[in-house]
This record gives sequence, structure tokens and C-alpha cells, in this order.
Amino acid sequence: MRYVITGASRGIGLEFVQQLLRRGDTVDAGVRAPEQALRLEPFHQVAGNRLRIHALDVSDPVSVRNFAADVCFEPVDVLINNAGVPGQWVGLHELDYDDMARTLAVNALGPLRITAALLPALRQGTVRKVAYVSSRMGAVSSNTEGGAYAYRMSKAALNMGVRSVALDLRAEGFSCVLLHPGWVQTDMGGPDAPVVPEVSVRGMLRIIDGLTPEQSGRFFDFEGEEVVW
Repeated sequence: MRYVITGASRGIGLEFVQQLLRRGDTVDAGVRAPEQALRLEPFHQVAGNRLRIHALDVSDPVSVRNFAADVCFEPVDVLINNAGVPGQWVGLHELDYDDMARTLAVNALGPLRITAALLPALRQGTVRKVAYVSSRMGAVSSNTEGGAYAYRMSKAALNMGVRSVALDLRAEGFSCVLLHPGWVQTDMGGPDAPVVPEVSVRGMLRIIDGLTPEQSGRFFDFEGEEVVW
């Protein structure tokens, strides 16, 4: 199987790369700065041409077009939209609206840009699956603490966008799913997070592997529980 993963240089994205390569899949990894993606280099040395690393800024239309030109030369089976930023976690009177706009551009608009750009190759794939790493923090019903405006709003927007994508592509047999990875020990999640990347990604891959068109447009956490949003 051929996978495309965004935000693959660290954290959850890096773990996706590691687990997929370990089981024999091929991965095209999108990273903001390939020359700085040093954590990917050991996997590249072992996997050879089963891992290809590409420059990608999901918020930049030109970068997305160039990325698509690099990866769409052959079918793509599964796209995992993982790239994301936390934005500033500040109170209402401290909001930086430029930061909020960038967070929305990366977390909400970026995955849609990538999906649309890779659609020709995905249509040629064997399973037509697209996964979007979201968060329970984008679930309106779960917001009992407030704050984190940029991050919460960006993930809520992503959730609604993916719902529309799932409906628009349903007739073509696509399976599009939202995934909550848990609170994970990454640069974003911090060292006190209760879930390690290996467990989170193993769970999300289990969901992706078993995903059916009937489940398209739904939201699951890494343990398989459906998220109400």
C-alpha cells in the first residue's frame, strides 16, 4: 500500500512513518523543511525508496501544488492529513488574530487543499481512504473549559469540512474519517501526556485499516470509540 502523510517529521506523523515502513508499506512524507527532518533519516536509510521525503507547507497553495506534482505520478491508496499547529493558547483579551488565521490555514484549510490536490491519484488507489487527525478539543459538546480559541476553532472547522468531503465523495466509494489521537507525548502534547505515540498511532492505523465507506464522515478516537462532536 502507498501512503501519503503530512507533518511527518516528528511526533505522531513520524510514528506513522515508522509503523507503516515496518510493516512493508511505501510512504511519501510531507515535511516543512526536508533538510531539517533529521529524525526521518534513519528510516530512509533502512527503507530506501519505500520512503520519499518532500517539502510541504499545507498552508501555501504553491507548495501544495508542487507536492502534488511530486507524488501524483502513481496511485495513492491512503492519505493521512496529520500536519497541524497548536496556535496560541491565550485568553479572550489576548487573542492574536494573525496567529488565529495561520492556525486555521494550517489545521482546517490545509487538509482540504491536500485532499483536493491529491484527488486524481487517490481515485486511482485501491482503497480510496483519507484520514484526518483532529482533536476532541474541536468537539463543541466537549468544550467545558473555554480558552484555546485558535486550536479549538480550527479543529471544529476541520471536522465540518471533512463531513462535507465525506458526503461529496461518497458516491465514488471514498472512506473519509476524523481521528482523535488522544493526548500524546509529543512536542505539542508535552511530556506529561498519558499516551505515547506508538500506542496512539497503532490504534489509529487499526481504524484506518478497517475503515469502510459506511463509516465515512464519522469521528473516532484512537481506541475506536466514536466521538460526539
